[in-house]
Amino acid sequence: MIEAVVFDAYGTLYDVQSVAAITEEALPGYGEIITQIWRIKQLEYSWLRSLMRRYQDFSVITRESLAYTLRVLGLEYDSDLFERIVGKYLELELYPDVMPTLSAMQSRKLAILSNGSPVMLETLVRNSGLDRMLDATISIDSQRLFKPAPEAYSLIESILGVPPADVLFISSNPWDACGAKAFGLNVAWIERVTPEAMALAFVKSDVVSPLTMFNAIRTQIDELGLKPDYRIHALSELPGLIAAHES
Repeated sequence: MIEAVVFDAYGTLYDVQSVAAITEEALPGYGEIITQIWRIKQLEYSWLRSLMRRYQDFSVITRESLAYTLRVLGLEYDSDLFERIVGKYLELELYPDVMPTLSAMQSRKLAILSNGSPVMLETLVRNSGLDRMLDATISIDSQRLFKPAPEAYSLIESILGVPPADVLFISSNPWDACGAKAFGLNVAWIERVTPEAMALAFVKSDVVSPLTMFNAIRTQIDELGLKPDYRIHALSELPGLIAAHES
């Protein structure tokens, strides 16, 4: 019986690619490359800081990874421009099917489990209106270790009171889906970019775009000996998936 449905936030409910609008507006011609390097380094910094046991919350990591990106691209900027770009993480756009999907599952406990800092998440959830839909917004901050560390996923049971066997965890991030599966959760991975689409993207052009490279690095299932229980292509498939699981 699935008692709780728990979602990753960044890339799963919220479209991290929506920062491209502000990066391109702030630094024309560099919007896409900034967006992709920023996200790649943001994730890498969370894993590196966990491994080094030198925790800083996700708001610090988000700023550090943006500073790295602008520096490595040789871009000049002032504090106002920097704050305008980094502030987009508090106003990321929801995927279009988020609200209808959560509305259809109000009989379950619904929550977010995210690497985001408490202030980042609370602001983002409030700004997007998800605060009215969720039973809990869980930050890994209290554990001082980022996903995919097992300690992060353990917060689900301690806060929601639901054991792993009765939780369905949803993420579009393959590394997160693998981490949740390793911990013992039921896992649905959202495959937003198929291998066929990736292969076609590489065949179609001699020049690989930053987004194509990001998709190759971060959106395909990892070779870690772990597979999600379910592979879906959109959040809207979840209500039907859960009904089939319990029939």
